[in-house]
Amino acid sequence: MNEPILELSGLTKVYSGGLKALDNVDLEIRRGEIFALLGPNGAGKTTLIGSVCGLVRPTGGSINAFGAGLDTTWRSARARIGLVPQEMATDMFETVWRAVSYSRGLFGLAPNKARIEEILRSLSLWDKRDAQIRELSGGMKRRVLIAKAMAHEPELLFLDEPTAGVDVELRKDMWRQIDEMRARGVTIILTTHYIEEAEEMADRVGIISKGRLLMVDEKAAMMTKLGLTEAHFALAAPLAQLPHELSRFSVELEKGGTSLRYRGGDGTGRGKAEVAELAKALVNAGIDFTGIDTRESSLEDIFVSLLGEEEVPA
Repeated sequence: MNEPILELSGLTKVYSGGLKALDNVDLEIRRGEIFALLGPNGAGKTTLIGSVCGLVRPTGGSINAFGAGLDTTWRSARARIGLVPQEMATDMFETVWRAVSYSRGLFGLAPNKARIEEILRSLSLWDKRDAQIRELSGGMKRRVLIAKAMAHEPELLFLDEPTAGVDVELRKDMWRQIDEMRARGVTIILTTHYIEEAEEMADRVGIISKGRLLMVDEKAAMMTKLGLTEAHFALAAPLAQLPHELSRFSVELEKGGTSLRYRGGDGTGRGKAEVAELAKALVNAGIDFTGIDTRESSLEDIFVSLLGEEEVPA
Protein backbone atom coordinates (compact mmCIF):
# COMPACT_ATOMS: atom_id res chain seq x y z
CA MET A 1 0.00 0.00 0.00
CA ASN A 2 1.27 3.47 -0.91
CA GLU A 3 2.02 5.87 1.94
CA PRO A 4 -0.63 8.52 2.66
CA ILE A 5 0.00 11.93 1.12
CA LEU A 6 -2.99 13.50 2.91
CA GLU A 7 -4.64 12.56 6.21
CA LEU A 8 -7.82 14.12 7.57
CA SER A 9 -8.81 13.30 11.14
CA GLY A 10 -12.11 14.40 12.66
CA LEU A 11 -12.38 17.26 10.17
CA THR A 12 -15.41 19.39 11.02
CA LYS A 13 -16.74 22.67 9.70
CA VAL A 14 -19.76 24.44 11.16
CA TYR A 15 -20.73 27.73 9.53
CA SER A 16 -22.37 30.61 11.38
CA GLY A 17 -26.04 29.79 11.55
CA GLY A 18 -25.34 26.20 12.52
CA LEU A 19 -24.88 24.55 9.11
CA LYS A 20 -22.53 21.59 9.58
CA ALA A 21 -20.77 21.30 6.22
CA LEU A 22 -18.25 18.67 7.42
CA ASP A 23 -19.07 16.24 10.20
CA ASN A 24 -16.06 14.48 11.76
CA VAL A 25 -14.49 13.35 8.46
CA ASP A 26 -11.63 10.82 8.61
CA LEU A 27 -9.86 10.17 5.31
CA GLU A 28 -6.47 9.03 4.03
CA ILE A 29 -5.36 9.70 0.46
CA ARG A 30 -2.61 7.45 -0.87
CA ARG A 31 0.30 8.84 -2.84
CA GLY A 32 -0.16 8.32 -6.59
CA GLU A 33 -3.85 7.41 -6.59
CA ILE A 34 -6.91 8.96 -8.19
CA PHE A 35 -9.56 9.36 -5.50
CA ALA A 36 -13.11 10.32 -6.45
CA LEU A 37 -15.31 12.03 -3.88
CA LEU A 38 -18.95 11.59 -4.86
CA GLY A 39 -21.88 13.45 -3.39
CA PRO A 40 -24.88 15.59 -4.27
CA ASN A 41 -24.73 19.38 -4.32
CA GLY A 42 -24.21 20.70 -0.80
CA ALA A 43 -22.72 17.45 0.47
CA GLY A 44 -19.48 19.09 1.67
CA LYS A 45 -17.13 18.28 -1.21
CA THR A 46 -16.02 21.86 -1.90
CA THR A 47 -15.75 22.65 1.82
CA LEU A 48 -13.41 19.68 2.26
CA ILE A 49 -11.20 20.90 -0.59
CA GLY A 50 -11.25 24.47 0.71
CA SER A 51 -10.15 23.25 4.14
CA VAL A 52 -7.03 21.60 2.70
CA CYS A 53 -6.25 24.46 0.32
CA GLY A 54 -6.54 27.18 2.97
CA LEU A 55 -9.76 28.70 1.63
CA VAL A 56 -11.89 27.49 4.57
CA ARG A 57 -10.94 27.45 8.25
CA PRO A 58 -12.10 24.15 9.81
CA THR A 59 -13.98 24.24 13.11
CA GLY A 60 -12.26 21.10 14.38
CA GLY A 61 -10.03 18.18 13.47
CA SER A 62 -6.60 18.03 11.90
CA ILE A 63 -5.07 17.95 8.40
CA ASN A 64 -1.71 16.33 7.69
CA ALA A 65 -0.16 16.71 4.26
CA PHE A 66 3.17 15.27 3.14
CA GLY A 67 3.70 13.85 6.62
CA ALA A 68 3.26 17.06 8.61
CA GLY A 69 0.41 19.08 10.10
CA LEU A 70 -0.89 21.88 7.90
CA ASP A 71 -1.26 24.15 10.91
CA THR A 72 2.55 24.44 11.12
CA THR A 73 3.63 23.82 7.50
CA TRP A 74 0.83 25.46 5.54
CA ARG A 75 2.94 27.73 3.32
CA SER A 76 5.40 25.05 2.18
CA ALA A 77 2.66 22.42 1.83
CA ARG A 78 0.38 24.70 -0.20
CA ALA A 79 3.15 25.16 -2.76
CA ARG A 80 2.93 21.39 -3.37
CA ILE A 81 -0.86 21.42 -3.81
CA GLY A 82 -2.76 22.36 -6.96
CA LEU A 83 -6.43 23.34 -7.16
CA VAL A 84 -8.76 23.44 -10.13
CA PRO A 85 -11.83 25.28 -8.76
CA GLN A 86 -15.34 25.12 -10.16
CA GLU A 87 -15.34 28.79 -11.14
CA MET A 88 -12.87 30.80 -13.19
CA ALA A 89 -11.13 33.26 -10.85
CA THR A 90 -8.72 35.14 -13.08
CA ASP A 91 -8.56 38.26 -15.24
CA MET A 92 -10.68 37.50 -18.31
CA PHE A 93 -8.66 40.03 -20.34
CA GLU A 94 -5.41 38.20 -19.56
CA THR A 95 -3.90 35.95 -22.22
CA VAL A 96 -3.66 32.22 -21.63
CA TRP A 97 0.14 32.34 -21.60
CA ARG A 98 0.37 35.14 -19.05
CA ALA A 99 -2.31 33.63 -16.78
CA VAL A 100 -0.56 30.25 -16.61
CA SER A 101 2.89 31.82 -16.23
CA TYR A 102 1.63 34.04 -13.40
CA SER A 103 0.33 31.00 -11.52
CA ARG A 104 3.80 29.46 -11.65
CA GLY A 105 5.44 32.60 -10.27
CA LEU A 106 2.78 32.92 -7.57
CA PHE A 107 4.32 29.91 -5.81
CA GLY A 108 7.88 31.17 -6.13
CA LEU A 109 9.03 29.04 -9.06
CA ALA A 110 11.42 30.51 -11.59
CA PRO A 111 10.08 31.18 -15.10
CA ASN A 112 10.20 28.10 -17.32
CA LYS A 113 8.90 28.72 -20.83
CA ALA A 114 9.53 25.12 -21.87
CA ARG A 115 7.41 23.78 -19.01
CA ILE A 116 4.56 26.22 -19.71
CA GLU A 117 4.64 25.23 -23.38
CA GLU A 118 4.55 21.55 -22.41
CA ILE A 119 1.50 22.11 -20.20
CA LEU A 120 -0.35 24.14 -22.83
CA ARG A 121 0.37 21.61 -25.56
CA SER A 122 -0.78 18.70 -23.36
CA LEU A 123 -4.10 20.47 -22.82
CA SER A 124 -4.54 21.49 -26.48
CA LEU A 125 -4.13 25.16 -25.51
CA TRP A 126 -0.94 25.98 -27.39
CA ASP A 127 -2.77 27.49 -30.36
CA LYS A 128 -4.73 29.68 -27.91
CA ARG A 129 -1.71 30.88 -25.92
CA ASP A 130 -2.06 34.50 -27.08
CA ALA A 131 -5.86 34.58 -26.85
CA GLN A 132 -7.59 36.44 -24.04
CA ILE A 133 -9.40 34.08 -21.68
CA ARG A 134 -12.71 35.84 -22.30
CA GLU A 135 -12.51 34.75 -25.95
CA LEU A 136 -12.38 31.04 -25.11
CA SER A 137 -15.19 28.50 -25.04
CA GLY A 138 -16.34 27.06 -21.72
CA GLY A 139 -14.37 23.86 -22.30
CA MET A 140 -11.20 25.78 -23.12
CA LYS A 141 -11.59 27.97 -20.03
CA ARG A 142 -11.80 24.77 -17.97
CA ARG A 143 -8.53 23.63 -19.55
CA VAL A 144 -6.94 26.95 -18.58
CA LEU A 145 -7.91 26.26 -14.96
CA ILE A 146 -6.12 22.91 -15.12
CA ALA A 147 -3.07 24.52 -16.78
CA LYS A 148 -2.90 27.16 -14.03
CA ALA A 149 -3.09 24.46 -11.36
CA MET A 150 -0.34 22.44 -13.04
CA ALA A 151 1.99 25.39 -13.61
CA HIS A 152 3.74 25.09 -10.24
CA GLU A 153 4.12 21.31 -10.64
CA PRO A 154 2.01 20.16 -7.66
CA GLU A 155 2.32 16.70 -6.13
CA LEU A 156 -1.30 16.73 -4.96
CA LEU A 157 -4.00 18.06 -7.28
CA PHE A 158 -7.63 18.82 -6.39
CA LEU A 159 -10.14 18.89 -9.24
CA ASP A 160 -13.45 20.34 -8.05
CA GLU A 161 -16.11 19.32 -10.58
CA PRO A 162 -13.58 19.67 -13.44
CA THR A 163 -15.97 18.69 -16.22
CA ALA A 164 -19.12 20.48 -15.05
CA GLY A 165 -20.75 22.08 -18.07
CA VAL A 166 -18.33 20.41 -20.49
CA ASP A 167 -19.64 18.36 -23.40
CA VAL A 168 -19.01 14.60 -23.58
CA GLU A 169 -16.19 14.89 -26.12
CA LEU A 170 -14.24 17.39 -24.02
CA ARG A 171 -14.98 15.40 -20.88
CA LYS A 172 -13.37 12.28 -22.32
CA ASP A 173 -10.38 14.32 -23.49
CA MET A 174 -9.93 15.71 -19.99
CA TRP A 175 -10.14 12.20 -18.53
CA ARG A 176 -7.13 11.35 -20.70
CA GLN A 177 -5.29 14.41 -19.42
CA ILE A 178 -6.00 13.43 -15.82
CA ASP A 179 -4.70 9.94 -16.48
CA GLU A 180 -1.50 11.42 -17.92
CA MET A 181 -1.06 13.57 -14.79
CA ARG A 182 -1.30 10.47 -12.64
CA ALA A 183 1.28 8.76 -14.87
CA ARG A 184 3.65 11.65 -14.04
CA GLY A 185 3.20 10.87 -10.34
CA VAL A 186 0.55 13.43 -9.39
CA THR A 187 -1.96 12.35 -6.75
CA ILE A 188 -5.45 13.46 -7.78
CA ILE A 189 -8.58 14.07 -5.71
CA LEU A 190 -11.59 14.53 -7.94
CA THR A 191 -15.01 15.73 -6.81
CA THR A 192 -17.83 15.05 -9.19
CA HIS A 193 -21.51 14.31 -9.51
CA TYR A 194 -20.89 12.60 -12.86
CA ILE A 195 -20.71 9.08 -11.51
CA GLU A 196 -19.40 7.64 -14.78
CA GLU A 197 -16.39 9.89 -14.26
CA ALA A 198 -15.52 8.08 -11.03
CA GLU A 199 -16.26 4.72 -12.60
CA GLU A 200 -13.95 5.52 -15.51
CA MET A 201 -10.94 6.86 -13.65
CA ALA A 202 -10.87 6.41 -9.89
CA ASP A 203 -8.84 3.85 -7.94
CA ARG A 204 -10.91 4.49 -4.81
CA VAL A 205 -14.23 6.16 -4.21
CA GLY A 206 -15.64 8.04 -1.23
CA ILE A 207 -19.32 8.88 -0.88
CA ILE A 208 -20.22 11.97 1.15
CA SER A 209 -23.64 13.29 2.12
CA LYS A 210 -24.62 16.08 4.51
CA GLY A 211 -20.99 16.48 5.53
CA ARG A 212 -20.55 12.84 6.57
CA LEU A 213 -18.36 10.35 4.76
CA LEU A 214 -20.66 7.36 4.27
CA MET A 215 -18.17 4.97 2.71
CA VAL A 216 -14.64 4.80 1.31
CA ASP A 217 -13.33 1.78 -0.58
CA GLU A 218 -11.56 0.51 -3.67
CA LYS A 219 -13.93 1.00 -6.58
CA ALA A 220 -14.02 -2.69 -7.50
CA ALA A 221 -14.41 -3.76 -3.86
CA MET A 222 -17.29 -1.33 -3.35
CA MET A 223 -19.10 -2.70 -6.38
CA THR A 224 -18.51 -6.27 -5.18
CA LYS A 225 -19.66 -5.60 -1.62
CA LEU A 226 -22.70 -3.48 -2.38
CA GLY A 227 -23.50 -4.41 -5.96
CA LEU A 228 -26.42 -6.57 -7.00
CA THR A 229 -26.64 -9.04 -9.85
CA GLU A 230 -29.98 -9.07 -11.63
CA ALA A 231 -30.87 -11.82 -14.10
CA HIS A 232 -34.01 -12.47 -16.11
CA PHE A 233 -34.69 -15.98 -17.39
CA ALA A 234 -37.13 -16.17 -20.32
CA LEU A 235 -39.07 -19.36 -19.63
CA ALA A 236 -40.10 -21.67 -22.47
CA ALA A 237 -43.48 -22.27 -20.79
CA PRO A 238 -45.20 -20.19 -18.10
CA LEU A 239 -45.10 -21.30 -14.48
CA ALA A 240 -48.07 -20.95 -12.15
CA GLN A 241 -45.81 -20.94 -9.08
CA LEU A 242 -42.20 -21.42 -8.08
CA PRO A 243 -41.15 -25.02 -7.46
CA HIS A 244 -39.61 -25.80 -4.06
CA GLU A 245 -36.25 -26.54 -5.75
CA LEU A 246 -35.82 -22.79 -6.27
CA SER A 247 -36.74 -21.73 -2.72
CA ARG A 248 -33.09 -21.09 -1.77
CA PHE A 249 -32.72 -18.45 -4.48
CA SER A 250 -33.87 -14.83 -4.40
CA VAL A 251 -36.27 -15.16 -7.33
CA GLU A 252 -39.81 -14.25 -8.35
CA LEU A 253 -42.03 -14.80 -11.33
CA GLU A 254 -42.88 -11.94 -13.67
CA LYS A 255 -44.87 -11.32 -16.87
CA GLY A 256 -47.58 -13.84 -16.10
CA GLY A 257 -45.11 -16.55 -15.16
CA THR A 258 -43.15 -16.35 -18.43
CA SER A 259 -40.08 -14.69 -16.85
CA LEU A 260 -38.08 -15.52 -13.74
CA ARG A 261 -36.21 -12.65 -12.10
CA TYR A 262 -33.20 -13.16 -9.82
CA ARG A 263 -31.73 -10.39 -7.65
CA GLY A 264 -28.92 -11.21 -5.28
CA GLY A 265 -25.26 -11.10 -4.40
CA ASP A 266 -25.67 -8.03 -2.18
CA GLY A 267 -22.74 -7.97 0.24
CA THR A 268 -21.39 -11.32 -0.92
CA GLY A 269 -20.11 -10.75 -4.46
CA ARG A 270 -21.60 -14.16 -5.38
CA GLY A 271 -24.27 -12.89 -7.76
CA LYS A 272 -22.78 -14.32 -10.94
CA ALA A 273 -22.07 -17.68 -9.30
CA GLU A 274 -25.64 -17.86 -8.00
CA VAL A 275 -27.04 -17.14 -11.47
CA ALA A 276 -25.05 -20.14 -12.77
CA GLU A 277 -26.33 -22.28 -9.89
CA LEU A 278 -29.89 -21.13 -10.60
CA ALA A 279 -29.55 -22.10 -14.26
CA LYS A 280 -28.47 -25.61 -13.20
CA ALA A 281 -31.36 -25.84 -10.72
CA LEU A 282 -33.83 -24.94 -13.46
CA VAL A 283 -32.44 -27.65 -15.73
CA ASN A 284 -32.53 -30.19 -12.91
CA ALA A 285 -36.14 -29.26 -12.15
CA GLY A 286 -37.08 -29.77 -15.82
CA ILE A 287 -37.83 -26.10 -16.41
CA ASP A 288 -36.73 -24.97 -19.87
CA PHE A 289 -35.63 -21.40 -20.56
CA THR A 290 -34.82 -19.72 -23.86
CA GLY A 291 -32.50 -16.93 -22.71
CA ILE A 292 -30.81 -15.18 -19.81
CA ASP A 293 -30.33 -11.42 -19.50
CA THR A 294 -27.84 -10.52 -16.73
CA ARG A 295 -26.99 -7.07 -15.39
CA GLU A 296 -24.52 -5.97 -12.69
CA SER A 297 -25.07 -2.93 -10.49
CA SER A 298 -23.24 0.17 -11.58
CA LEU A 299 -21.49 2.57 -9.24
CA GLU A 300 -24.48 4.86 -9.79
CA ASP A 301 -26.88 2.21 -8.44
CA ILE A 302 -24.73 1.91 -5.30
CA PHE A 303 -24.49 5.69 -4.93
CA VAL A 304 -28.26 6.15 -5.21
CA SER A 305 -28.87 3.27 -2.79
CA LEU A 306 -26.52 4.71 -0.16
CA LEU A 307 -28.01 8.18 -0.44
CA GLY A 308 -31.48 6.68 -0.23
CA GLU A 309 -30.59 4.95 3.04
CA GLU A 310 -29.13 8.23 4.30
CA GLU A 311 -32.51 9.94 3.82
CA VAL A 312 -34.31 7.40 6.02
CA PRO A 313 -34.72 8.76 9.60
CA ALA A 314 -32.80 6.80 12.23
